[in-house]
Amino acid sequence: MSSLAVSVPLSLVSAVAYAAAASCRSWANPEGAPVRSGGWWTAMGLNGAGGLLHVAALAYGPLGLVQPLGAPTVVFALPLAALSMRGGARPGGGRGVAGPAIRAGGVSRPPGSPGCRR
Repeated sequence: MSSLAVSVPLSLVSAVAYAAAASCRSWANPEGAPVRSGGWWTAMGLNGAGGLLHVAALAYGPLGLVQPLGAPTVVFALPLAALSMRGGARPGGGRGVAGPAIRAGGVSRPPGSPGCRR
C-alpha cells in the first residue's frame, strides 16, 4: 500500500473527528461546569483522536498534502451540527460552507497544476 493511500484517509478521518468534536462541544452544557458534562469529555476525546490521526497522516504524507485535507472539517461540521440540532440547519447554512470549501480547494492545488506559479 502506498503512503498516499494511507495518509489521505487518515487526514479525512481526522477532519471528521475534529468536526464531531466541534459538534459535541456546541451542545455539551454551554452553561455551568463543562468538565462535569459527559459530552464535553467526548468532545475532548474526539479532539485528541483527530490530533493523533493528523500526526499519523503526517508520518505517511507531506505537510503540503495533509494540511489542506483538514479544511473539510468545516464541510463536515455543518451536517453533524444539523443532525444534533432539533430544527436542522438554517436555509443559508449551505452557502456558509460552500465559500470556505471552494476557497480551500483553490488553495490546495498541487504544484505544477494549471494556474500554479513556480
